[in-house]
Amino acid sequence: MKTLIVLFNLKEGVSADDYEQFAKELDIPTVKGLKSVSDFQVFKSQGIFGSDAKPPYQYVEVIHFESIENLVSDMGKEPKMAEIPAKFQELADNPIFIVSENI
Repeated sequence: MKTLIVLFNLKEGVSADDYEQFAKELDIPTVKGLKSVSDFQVFKSQGIFGSDAKPPYQYVEVIHFESIENLVSDMGKEPKMAEIPAKFQELADNPIFIVSENI
């Protein structure tokens, strides 16, 4: 099992409502519907534990999937996936995509 962790802030002029509507209506249900994906969660940062400092990222997406090959294949088979990356790039400012696995 692999996990994709996406860290990002919203672009200037993009509201939390804009991103969260996209996430709830299109991104989350579509990605969760992919056969290779076992779970997809989106977290909105609230703060840094034990500090008053602002978190470095506003949002964290966590996607659990079987393999990169299966994920890419499933994404290619789902018509709605064609619009998700482009829309996400309109909203997210330089997102960081980290592929990881449990140890």
